[in-house]
Amino acid sequence: MLRITLLVSALCLAASQAQADITIGIDLPLTGPAAGLGIPCKNGLAFWPDSIAGEKLKLIILDDASDPSQATKNARRFISEDKVDLMLGSAATVPALAMAAIAAEGQTVQLAESPIELSPGKDTWTFRLPQSTAVTGEGIVEHMKKNGVKSFAFIGYSDAYGESWLKDMTRLTNEAGIRLTTAERFARPDTSVTAQAIKAIASNPDAIVLVASGSGAAMPHLAVVERGYKGKVYQTHSAASNDLLRLGGKSVEGAFVISGLAVMPEGLADGHPSKKLATDFVQRYEKTYGPGTRNQFAAHTYDALLILQRVIPQALKKGKPGTQEFRSALRDALENAGEIPVTQGVFRYTQKDHFGLDSHARMMLTIAGGNWKVVTP
Repeated sequence: MLRITLLVSALCLAASQAQADITIGIDLPLTGPAAGLGIPCKNGLAFWPDSIAGEKLKLIILDDASDPSQATKNARRFISEDKVDLMLGSAATVPALAMAAIAAEGQTVQLAESPIELSPGKDTWTFRLPQSTAVTGEGIVEHMKKNGVKSFAFIGYSDAYGESWLKDMTRLTNEAGIRLTTAERFARPDTSVTAQAIKAIASNPDAIVLVASGSGAAMPHLAVVERGYKGKVYQTHSAASNDLLRLGGKSVEGAFVISGLAVMPEGLADGHPSKKLATDFVQRYEKTYGPGTRNQFAAHTYDALLILQRVIPQALKKGKPGTQEFRSALRDALENAGEIPVTQGVFRYTQKDHFGLDSHARMMLTIAGGNWKVVTP
């Protein structure tokens, strides 16, 4: 009788392990200064299925309030209490960096929805969904060169995102022979950048590069325009949302915004591997959330799904959800999946490249008539 009981218990345990959910911890800035990024990312989850490769998905969503300390707590909970198979987030740079440290410590894949920079060897478990600042920065510098820009001023966040942009823009513009006149910084919670705008304009640049995100991108733009600046204004891919159009109004007309592909997929060539994916996503998103709500932040979340649909079946061959074997197999599958077309480009992660996107994953937009318009290459 004892042998039968033990056998039944073993069979039940094996069955429960075979049917284990794939648990995903999702950390997003749903409140705080970066909520304009986090809420669309959460909206993108509406298009996720209930299962992948026959395994049910269990999503645990937490708000980091745009705070790295809260993101750290959330990530620790995901790994120690929820035993997640992977983490998604954060959409804010500094919280995403905090999560990366926990991902490495807990040997759990992180799909970051921010283009965070990590030193070599520190991103073994972190893969990015957005384009790197180097890839998008190249797009800005190419446009500058074609349009005779010889000097530029920088106004950006005084955090890791701003620092990454300043570093890459300094390198790229030096190589292109474009002079940096001044670099002015401000904090995300700041309510005014008047002093920074005055200094930037006083340096007499041909262009000003603004580094901010979501609704926060409108404030420095308004500041330089209201003080009479007439040169070119560039914004980064974190500003490519309708918040900039809505809050900036006529003041942002004529600005240039380097963007991911999901903001204006109609402008892609018919043969581009992302055109149908991005167009279909935009149509579904705007049908759900209303006309004009398209944005690349929700697209990052949808792209995470497309990536997982490719790599999870491969990882399941080496381990079951809930085990370290499965978590390690996910990382290995990401590094060896080859080309994965998504709405924002074609990912090709490798052991040495956890960004995975190249110049085909960006487009230059301008703002005309209160809407986005693709700049002809």
